[in-house]
Amino acid sequence: MPIPEEVTGDEIDKDVRQELQSLPKTLAEDVARNLVMVARLLDEDPEAAYGYSRVALRLASRVAAVREAAGFAAYATQKYSEALAEFRAARRMTGSVELWPVMADCERGLGRPEKALDMAGAPEVHKLDKAGQVEMRLVAAGARRDMGQLDAAIVTLQSPELASNSVQPWTARLRYAYADALLAAGREQEAREWFAKAVESDRDGSTDASDRLAELDGVEFVDALDERDGEGETESDGGVEGSSAEDGDKD
Repeated sequence: MPIPEEVTGDEIDKDVRQELQSLPKTLAEDVARNLVMVARLLDEDPEAAYGYSRVALRLASRVAAVREAAGFAAYATQKYSEALAEFRAARRMTGSVELWPVMADCERGLGRPEKALDMAGAPEVHKLDKAGQVEMRLVAAGARRDMGQLDAAIVTLQSPELASNSVQPWTARLRYAYADALLAAGREQEAREWFAKAVESDRDGSTDASDRLAELDGVEFVDALDERDGEGETESDGGVEGSSAEDGDKD
């Protein structure tokens, strides 16, 4: 697969670069460049990222970082069985528990929420850092929802991390998941409060909490390029519509 000339491979993390030192220099450079492409495209073009990951895997399947990258690329394209196999291989090579939550989420993707819950209660969870433990809680709550256990999902998400006023990298996603579970259980007013809290903590736009909050408030966003009834653009195009001008905040 083509790689832009400006991609040298030096862009990769130093720990990954150190892993690649076990390879011949030219091969290491080729693998590194493909890993850079995986990282660059994983969010915007998962299929392309998957393609680059397969090249890297073909070149250096005995490097843990390559197996991990291949796992995330497969995960992003919903190839959960393949992703799980790659994550397991990477874990065998490193002995790390870091991938435990995403491995459990692969079990969910494979339609095995009970297995994900078993993993959420395993000793490995206690070895995770705080971010990993929060991620495991999110996966466990998702598994509960997969099984139709909404109340249990809500309880699973109730934690010191959820109650904390400090904003951490996981805060927005945790609050969002809690709000979404509340809404699914028919607790709309509580859900609105937690979507609002998710908006407050979502500094990088990692969730669509603001859209969900607007939807609950009956607000409709109108595309400025839309034409209505063949009349072309109007002065209100690009604005926000609701039932009245006073409906901006219903707290």
